[in-house]
Amino acid sequence: MSEAIKKAIEEGRTILGLEFGSTRIKAVLVDESHQSVAQGSWDWENSLVDHIWTYSLEDIRTGLQGCYKNLSDEVRDRYGVTLTKLAALGFSGMMHGYMPFDAQGELLVPFRTWRNTMTEEACRQLTPLFGFNIPQRWSIAHLYQAILNGEEHVKEIAYLTTLAGYIHWLLSGETKTDGARVLGVGEASGMFPIDSAVCDYDGEMADQFDALVEDRHFGWKLREILPKVLPAGVCAGTLTAAGARILDPSGNLQPGVPMCPPEGDAGTGMVATDSVRVRTGNISAGTSIFSMVVTEKALSKVHEEIDMVTTPDGSPVAMVHCNNCTSDLNAWVNLFEEFAGKFGMKPDKNELYGTLYREALSADPDCGGLVAYNYFAGEPVTGLNGGRPMFVRTPDARFTLANFMRSHLYSAMATLKIGNDILLKEEQVKVDSLTGHGGLFKTPVVGQQLMAAAMNAPVTVMDTASEGGAWGMAVLAAFMAEKEEGDTLPDYLSRRIFAGQTGTTIQPKPEDVAGFDAFIEKYKNTLAAEKAAVEGLG
Repeated sequence: MSEAIKKAIEEGRTILGLEFGSTRIKAVLVDESHQSVAQGSWDWENSLVDHIWTYSLEDIRTGLQGCYKNLSDEVRDRYGVTLTKLAALGFSGMMHGYMPFDAQGELLVPFRTWRNTMTEEACRQLTPLFGFNIPQRWSIAHLYQAILNGEEHVKEIAYLTTLAGYIHWLLSGETKTDGARVLGVGEASGMFPIDSAVCDYDGEMADQFDALVEDRHFGWKLREILPKVLPAGVCAGTLTAAGARILDPSGNLQPGVPMCPPEGDAGTGMVATDSVRVRTGNISAGTSIFSMVVTEKALSKVHEEIDMVTTPDGSPVAMVHCNNCTSDLNAWVNLFEEFAGKFGMKPDKNELYGTLYREALSADPDCGGLVAYNYFAGEPVTGLNGGRPMFVRTPDARFTLANFMRSHLYSAMATLKIGNDILLKEEQVKVDSLTGHGGLFKTPVVGQQLMAAAMNAPVTVMDTASEGGAWGMAVLAAFMAEKEEGDTLPDYLSRRIFAGQTGTTIQPKPEDVAGFDAFIEKYKNTLAAEKAAVEGLG
């Protein structure tokens, strides 16, 4: 097998997917059977600069090169060959945000990530204008908020894109301005609403926006500055010589690699969990948490808690996105690790997580009166423009380690449950399967069992779940390179990628469902205290 993989690498028959997550950049190289044969990673962290969550262009380039080098080093160490040729390539990144460039290709303001909750006024005006929910992290919300703020840079915008779109543009052009200005439809649906019937931006809404800002005399129309929308399966340009040098400064990687449309991490998550067919859904749980359900029809009305986006092939998706998930959990685990260190113990990190998570399974189903809030950042679903992690209990609560851990695991899922209760109970959206992936599900059983309770639905974790979004991006690149005439993305995934795949499914336990429902009532009733903490701890 090793010799076959080595030959495939030497002959340029492998495919690379690379994804920029919030805390980790990951690259996955797959062979012709779509199995991961090498991986690379690079840890990074956003910075809070002038009250804005951001990553610098230098961070982006350094992380891109560091991750690719880590991958190519593994290829050399495992197979004794140098990675020089690829059959296809794709990039994805954390969803949406705001990266405006001028006509010379210069970034006009620091990258504003999805994590910023600074566009509330823009959303309040755009949502009723369009009759369509516009979330705070969407690019159009950031653009209009900048207009409302009177920011000078807006009149200089020649191109507006996302992190994934920027990297694709950077690597598909010889200069700062001549790369492919494109975006996969799934990621584009978080820049501006998409009309799935034509797989493009909604023309009527774009005209409404242009009319809204006409008196500003910017010299551009909205569709002129947005990326071109492309569905999965088309070629979106090639890796140029300049792009190859950026990705691989050693000069080993050859240019000319076909590149598929860049996508967001939401789209790659759908692909990685085989959740692009109607009535399927997935839950991604890491630094942020979100669920995506491919719907049969439009929702009955606009819900600010639910975003309407698309699959990478343009089908409508109801998305509940929450800015906060595992950050507070990680902080508590780190505190327990520090405590153990005071006694001379150095537990393995995976074992520490597993031990603490498993303890939660012996807790009271309602956490015994303990309530936790995991808000590191603002949370639009619950109306918070800032985050203050908080733990609260009554004096007579059952304050045990098991209940403590369960309350924090519940907290990581609580806001998602609030949004999905609207989708599944009020809108009566039908879901045949939910698949979980991300760090919250790394410890077997625990995350699945508690998420099944939150959703009151079975949750599956597939054997490929650990591969994550970078693998999903590699699969999208493979779909571009390998699809046959008439192939749809759902059919391709079923036939070529997931045929014979196995996983584990956990059904919700009635006592856990009732316990989570009791917890969520306390959670919602105590939100006023969390809001007071945001205001009082300025």
